[in-house]
Amino acid sequence: MRFISTGVDGVFVAELEERTDARGFFAQMFASDEFAKRGLEQNFTQINNSLSTVAGTLRGLHYQIAPAGEAKLVRCVKGGVFDVAVDLRTNSSTFAKWVGVELTDQNRRMLYVPKGCAHGFLTLKDETEMIYLSSATYSPSHERIVRWNDPLFSIQWPMAPAAISDKDKLAADYNTKSDFSGY
Repeated sequence: MRFISTGVDGVFVAELEERTDARGFFAQMFASDEFAKRGLEQNFTQINNSLSTVAGTLRGLHYQIAPAGEAKLVRCVKGGVFDVAVDLRTNSSTFAKWVGVELTDQNRRMLYVPKGCAHGFLTLKDETEMIYLSSATYSPSHERIVRWNDPLFSIQWPMAPAAISDKDKLAADYNTKSDFSGY
C-alpha cells in the first residue's frame, strides 16, 4: 500500500499496490503493520456497507465523541464519491481544515480518517456502494453530526446534494466549544 499525506493532519489517501498478471490483479487493502508504522489505527471493530441509489446523495458529516471516537478506512466498491474528512480537533494544527478525495470503483483509492475528524461523502454516480471499516462500534449516544455546508469549513462540494436525510439536513453548525479537546 502507498500512503499519501493530505492537507489535514493524520488523514491519508491509501492506494493499492496491485500485482497484475494475465488473470487480473492482487492487492492488500489492509495490513496492520503498515498502519502501525505510520501510527494509524489498526484495530477495526465494525465494517459498514452503504448503497446510495441516486447520484448526488449526501451522507454526513458524521463523527463520534470519546470514549466512542472512531477512525475509519473508507473505500468505494461501486460507482464514485467525493469523500470528505474535516478536522474537528481543536488542538490540531489543521483544525477546521478539510480534504476531499474522489474515490471510485476504478481508482480503488481509500481514505483513512482518524479519530477527531468528521466524515461525509457525496455520490457522483447512481447505485454507488461504499464499504468502510470503523475502529469503534456505532454508539447512538456518542454520535454527532455537523451541517454539510457549515460556513466554518466552506467545503467545496462538486455539486449540490440531490438527496439528503432529514437528520443530516437538520444538523447544526459545528460548535467550537465542543467535543474534541481530548483528541
